Amino acid sequence: MVWGELYSSAFERVRAKVGNVKGVLLAYNTNIDAIKYLERNDLEARVERTGKEEVIQYSEELPESIKGVPQLLGSILWSVKRGKAAELYVESCPVRFYMRRWGWDELRMGGQVGIMANLIGGVYGIPVITHVPQLSKLQATLFNDGPIYVPRVEDGKLKLLHPREFNNNEENCIHYIYEFPRGFRVFDFEAPRENRFIGSADDYNPNLYIRSEFRERFDEIVPRVQLAIISGLQALTRKNYREPFEIIRGHLEVLNEKKVPVHLEFAFTPDKTVRKEILKLLPEIWSVGLNEVELASIMEVMGEKDLAEKLLASDPVNPIAVTEAMLKLAELGVRRIHFHTYGYYLALTSYRGDFVRDALLFAALAAAAKAKLGDVSLINDIASAMDVPINDKAKAVEEALVKEYGMKNGIAEVSGYQLAFIPTKIVEKPKSTVGVGDTISSSAFISEFVLR
Repeated sequence: MVWGELYSSAFERVRAKVGNVKGVLLAYNTNIDAIKYLERNDLEARVERTGKEEVIQYSEELPESIKGVPQLLGSILWSVKRGKAAELYVESCPVRFYMRRWGWDELRMGGQVGIMANLIGGVYGIPVITHVPQLSKLQATLFNDGPIYVPRVEDGKLKLLHPREFNNNEENCIHYIYEFPRGFRVFDFEAPRENRFIGSADDYNPNLYIRSEFRERFDEIVPRVQLAIISGLQALTRKNYREPFEIIRGHLEVLNEKKVPVHLEFAFTPDKTVRKEILKLLPEIWSVGLNEVELASIMEVMGEKDLAEKLLASDPVNPIAVTEAMLKLAELGVRRIHFHTYGYYLALTSYRGDFVRDALLFAALAAAAKAKLGDVSLINDIASAMDVPINDKAKAVEEALVKEYGMKNGIAEVSGYQLAFIPTKIVEKPKSTVGVGDTISSSAFISEFVLR
């Protein structure tokens, strides 16, 4: 199979149709990312000053939240050691002050919703209605030009305004992103791939604060969109999940009543109670997106510990174990499961068609373009990733799928579902990894819709 030809065809087909989407609803997490590019000497010195022995213990197993500097530094080492992304809520004010003093190299749009809004609205030109927990002046400046809207009630009427027209000076919600490249060394650890650790240091997103416009006027917002993407549940805990989940269930009821397909984007969720509650939402969800760390964490709360271990045992991730895990999720009623990992993507769907595979190809191009350029400003920028090489390790993955499921042209039948596979393009030295996962999932979901 000539994957290069399939990539080119998928890009042209999506580019021709992507403007046909009426609108996309994005909720609930938007913030400001303060990005710090880690330096070995600086990080090692901080660990030594804090107490290496105490820090190292957190590099073995992540805490549920960050309450001290040893947990912060140990969690960063956890990500470096594995080359895996993780995000934890920073409870401690002294740790937040420590991170602020540590500083950052740049500020960017953050939060899954914020990143997706700038891509879908600012690049693809699709109208998006966006939930922004706190719309500060700085937050507003980080939104791209384009059909990006936030709802506002004026004189009893719902209006949609670009964030820069909102004219409120609410709080800055800052998340600290600690990025490292492939091969980054600290003590005896060496990063097998580039990635980052995220310390969430605001009190709105971690509590899933939902604005009054979305709580009170949601039934007026939904008729303006054809698709919805939900994210931001990852920082909730057993102590604070009940109220936001009650609102989310109400929102899902309205979306399903209006026949709006909903995609739920997972992120690493430390609290097991919240993971179990997310599983209860899946019968109301059309589609989910996740990586191997997130899929393993879900398998763990489903009682599939052996399968969870298999998902984290090899690089590249064992595609047969991934498929088995996706089938477990599909049994809960979700119609589409999109798995993305370093080197390849899979999609398990209750429906069939090459468009599922082609949507993954477009998403992989968009992700490679973002990694290569740092940001994507125009849809034609995505074509710049056409010359990025396809991951060599994905060949063994494809061969395993062919042997196990008789896969042809990236498509197979598995237990009554369709399984789609693509090898991804790998940027050797990406400018940044922040937002790549959100680019992948939102691009695949939307392009699958336009290719139907």
